[in-house]
Formats: sequence, C-alpha cells, structure tokens
Amino acid sequence: MSEMINNRERQDIPASERQAILKEIIKDLHNGKSVEEVKARFAEAVGSITVAEISQLEQALMEEEGIPVEEVQSLCSVHAAIFKGSIEDIHRPEKPEQQPGHPVHTFMLENREIDKLVNFKVQLHFERFEREDSEENVYKLIEDLNLLLDIDKHYSRKENLLLPYLEKYGILGPTQVMWGVDDRIRDAIKDAKRKLSNYNGDKQAVSEVMNYVIREVSEMIFKEENILFPMALQTLTEDEWVKIAHESDQIGFCLTGPAAEWKPERKEIGEDAMTDGFIRMETGILSLKQLELLMNHLPVDITFIDKEDVVRYFSHGKERIFARTKAVIGRTVQNCHPPRSVHTVEQLLKDFKSGKSDCEDFWIRFQDKYVFIRYFAVRDDNGEYMGTLEFTQNIAPIQEITGEKRILS
Repeated sequence: MSEMINNRERQDIPASERQAILKEIIKDLHNGKSVEEVKARFAEAVGSITVAEISQLEQALMEEEGIPVEEVQSLCSVHAAIFKGSIEDIHRPEKPEQQPGHPVHTFMLENREIDKLVNFKVQLHFERFEREDSEENVYKLIEDLNLLLDIDKHYSRKENLLLPYLEKYGILGPTQVMWGVDDRIRDAIKDAKRKLSNYNGDKQAVSEVMNYVIREVSEMIFKEENILFPMALQTLTEDEWVKIAHESDQIGFCLTGPAAEWKPERKEIGEDAMTDGFIRMETGILSLKQLELLMNHLPVDITFIDKEDVVRYFSHGKERIFARTKAVIGRTVQNCHPPRSVHTVEQLLKDFKSGKSDCEDFWIRFQDKYVFIRYFAVRDDNGEYMGTLEFTQNIAPIQEITGEKRILS
C-alpha cells in the first residue's frame, strides 16, 4: 500500500518537471548509460508515464535537443524496455477499439497473429535451426519468413492511414520514429530470408538477424498497443476512424482481417438527404456551413443550372468575375442573358441534353482579366442529364507563371 501511495505522490510532480527528468534519462542513454542504470532512476523519479508524455518526449528530443530522428529510432527499443509496466492504463468511458471492425481492433487482431507467428512458430523453428542447421530447418524458417513478410500490410496501413492523421494534429516525433523502425524491420525480414535462401553455413549471421527480427517485431507490438494506439484514440475523431476503416481494404490485412464491418453507434445520415445540417456524399460528410465555405473559397466562379434550365446555385467568392445577385435564383438561364446571346445558350443546352456534347469552352478579354468560361453537362450514373455546370476563371495570372516554385512564400 505504501508503494501505491508513493507512486501517487510522484504523479503530483508538475508535467514540465517530469518531462525534464525524462529527457535527462533518455540523454543518459544517448550518452552510453545502461538500461539497468536508468531504469531505477526512472521508477524512483517518475513513477508512471502517460502516452502523451512519451509523444512529447520523443518530439522534444528531436526539436529541442537536436537528436536526429535516426538516433531516436535506435533508442526506441530502449525506451520501450524502460516504459514497460509503467505506462498508465488509459480509462475511457467508451472503448470503440473493442468493437469488431474498428481499425484498432483489427490492428490488435493482426498483432495477436503476428505475435503467435514470431514468438511461437518462428521461435520454435529458429531454436531447431540453432541446434541443427539442416536443409529442413532452413526451409521451415524460410516458410515462416514468407508469412511474416505479410507484416508489410499492417505497417503500411499504419503509415499511410493512421500516422497522417496524427501528423495533422502536430504529432510528428513518434510518427517519424515508428516509420523508420518499421522500415528496419522490413529490411531485416528480407535480409534473413535472403541469407537463408542462399545459406552457406554462416549460422552466426542468420542468428543475428533472426534475433533482431524476433525482438523488434515483438517490441513494435508493444509500442503500438501501449503508445501509438492509445495516443491515436485520444486524438482522432470518429469520422477519421470511419475513413481509416473504409480505406483499409485498399492496402490489405496481415495474417487475418477485420472481425466484422464496423458500424459506430451514431445517428446515421440519409444517403440522399440532409439531416441536422449535414450532407452525406460518396467521399465524405460535410456540414452545410463547411460545404458553403468550401465552394466560396474556390478560386473560380461556379453556377449550376438544373435540367429545367433554372438557375439553382452560384458560388459567392470574394472576387467574382461577373456580377451575380440572389435574384437570379429560380429564374431560367435564358432570362439571365442578353437577347443577342440567348441563341448560343439554347444551342449549348440542346447539345448537352441530347448527348451530342458534354463540354463547351469559351475565352474572352474582360476588363483586366482573361476569362476562361467552361460549361459541363452534369449527368447521373445512368447518363441522364441533370443540369449544367458553369465554371468561370481568370487565367491571366496562370498564363504569367514561368519556371518552378518548390518552397513556401
């Protein structure tokens, strides 16, 4: 009980002070102290540590102390050895990651399969190989490594779907470190397979790389489940997890797949209707406010005319090329043009409706602008004409572009 009380007292250390202690411990490792030397100091001075502090620590090492990403990667396994058993359990009233099909649930299912493969099957065959490097034992290890190469899908989903969202929230250190370690694991698996496929009796070389693979794959499982996933669950929104779940099958899964299709407990928005100010589209969900802001921030003017030739919408950006007022909404497009150009408008619409054409372009000089005007026939999935989109842009600044620009202004 007294140990628990002391541990609680250590939790009262200010976050900035704890961060400073942690940085000193990692710098000691960087300067050559052993894990056992710093472990005791860690337990005494810090007690338990949150995943957020680990994230801040790694980022501070790179940004403030100037330790290169590569060195933080090399220290990553040592970090994990120190932090094991001391990372606080993250309590959440709801745990979506326990729901079958949630990306984290799937990642952890894969980790169970990876763990069984590495620490049971691979370990068993590796021990047999170390006792006797027979052709059969070499072949068994090659078979195991062929299965383990599937880990690339697990790491690729993490790197290309999960880590970009963390980076969007400014969490850069852990993502850079973890991706680098993933690459080293991939390379080691390939190296082990190559050495075994061309085995020349150098048992020591195979043993070194196999020990590395087993150790690092196991450590990565720990880092994901005790650092990365809790941090991501604290940070990402439900909509972001939904996007990750929907896009995961494009990359694929490792040794197993999702236990079910994940359907979060939320009020569903109708497929073709607006509800509570939101609209669902094929590639996302936006509030009406977001959608309107998005349209008004496009560097072009957009007008939509429905299949009855009635003006239904126009964007309202800061610098419109041609004046538009709300009075045009609900009027036929013919009544919005001067009589001398109505015949052109009618012919264009006739060609769109008949399917004779899908696009028509015009370009004119207007004041100090060079205006590119494009008309597109809008058709549904069955090819039925639904209306016309007018797209107007001042291309004078674009025509002035020369050379290349590769840096921020």
